Amino acid sequence: MGNATGRFVWYDLNTEDLDNAKAFYKSVAGWTTVPFEGGPMPYDMWAVGENTIGGSMPLAEEAKKMGAPPHWLAYVAVEDIDATTARVGELGGTVFVPPTEIPNVGKFSVIADPQGAVIAPFQPAGEMNPPQGEIPVGFFSWHELATSDWKAARAFYAEVFGWVDSDAMDMGDGNMYQMYKADGMEFALGGMFNKPAEMPVSAWLYYIKVADLDAAVATTKELGGKVVNGPMEVPGGSRVCQCIDPQGAMFALHGG
Repeated sequence: MGNATGRFVWYDLNTEDLDNAKAFYKSVAGWTTVPFEGGPMPYDMWAVGENTIGGSMPLAEEAKKMGAPPHWLAYVAVEDIDATTARVGELGGTVFVPPTEIPNVGKFSVIADPQGAVIAPFQPAGEMNPPQGEIPVGFFSWHELATSDWKAARAFYAEVFGWVDSDAMDMGDGNMYQMYKADGMEFALGGMFNKPAEMPVSAWLYYIKVADLDAAVATTKELGGKVVNGPMEVPGGSRVCQCIDPQGAMFALHGG
C-alpha cells in the first residue's frame, strides 16, 4: 500500500451537473479529466499532470432522498476494509454503504462518524503513494472536520484510521483546533474543531492547493460559485478561502 495507510488517497465529487462541474473545477483548480475505462458507468477522473486524484459522479438518488446536497467525499486508505467497517459500527458510527469491491481498484465503504460527518474507508488493490511533506499545487492539501464534539471525533478516528494528535491551536472561547496526522508521519493532514452553532451538521471540508488564491477566488465567483468565508491568512503565512461550487458542494482553496 506504499505510505498510504491512514492517508487521504481519493476524492469524489457527487453532483447533479457533471459537465458544469468539470468546467468549473478545471478553471478554478487547473485540473484535467481522464475517463476511467472498464467501469459499470461513465466515470471521469480528476488529474493533476500525470496523477489522478479523484473523480466525479452523479449524486445518487438514495442520497437525494436522504436530503444530501452535492458534496465531496474523501477516501482514507485502510489495511482491512471489513475490520474497519465493522469497527465503525462498534464505535457508534453509521455504515451507509457496506464493503464494496471495485474490480482491480480496491474495496470501499461509506460511513458516518457518531457526530454525523460522512467519509469513506478504502482498501486499495495496489500501491498508492500520496504526496509527502509540501503538497504540490493542484492536490488537496488540508482536510478539516467541523463537528459537534471534536474530542469524541478524535477518539473515533484514532480507532478507525489510526490518526494521532499533531499540533493544537486555541481558537478562543475554549474551542481548540486539534490537528492530526497519520501514525508515523511527520506532517499534519488537517484539523478538527467544534462547529459554530449556526452550522447545521458536522461535515468534512477539503482544501485544494492553488498557485494564486486571489485568481482562483475570482474565477469561482465568475463561474457561479460563492465565497462563504475569506480569503484570510492562516498560521504559516498562507491564505485560505471557503467556497460553494455552482451546484452547492462545499470546498475550500489554499494558496499564497
